[in-house]
Amino acid sequence: MNTKEFFNLLKSNENKSLLFEYSPNKIIKPNYHITEVKHISIESVDCGANTDSWKETIIQLVESANKYDKNEFMTVLKALSILEKVASIKPFSLDTEVKFEFGNDVFHTAQLFVADYKIETNNLIIKLAVEKTTCKAKDSCEPPKINKKITVLCNTKKSECC
Repeated sequence: MNTKEFFNLLKSNENKSLLFEYSPNKIIKPNYHITEVKHISIESVDCGANTDSWKETIIQLVESANKYDKNEFMTVLKALSILEKVASIKPFSLDTEVKFEFGNDVFHTAQLFVADYKIETNNLIIKLAVEKTTCKAKDSCEPPKINKKITVLCNTKKSECC
């Protein structure tokens, strides 16, 4: 989901509570807050020596250690006001993918993408998922045990993939 789609989803559900499911049937506790918004520009080189660049919006969520007794979730309207404040300081690139950074005592810190969302009564539930890593140059740089031609090239150091 890109940033604009996420904002539009929030705007169309302003009167709801905002919940985040970080793993199947595991909801971030109501004491969470938005602690940081990152506007990331990535410049990369993959294992096939191909370059790439893109931008991402990363919203960091933290369960607050000093608010364990909080039992009401942040409202969508409150989240929107935080994100609008951020936009007034550092504008968003609306076509970038939005991700969420989260971790707690039982879940490793990770950047999660929006896999889906669900509306239940007065709640907007954002379903997050872990993105698996993949080789971006897999068509030209299969692991040597699979591609004998690459193995030969790697052994002679003539390959850009090794």
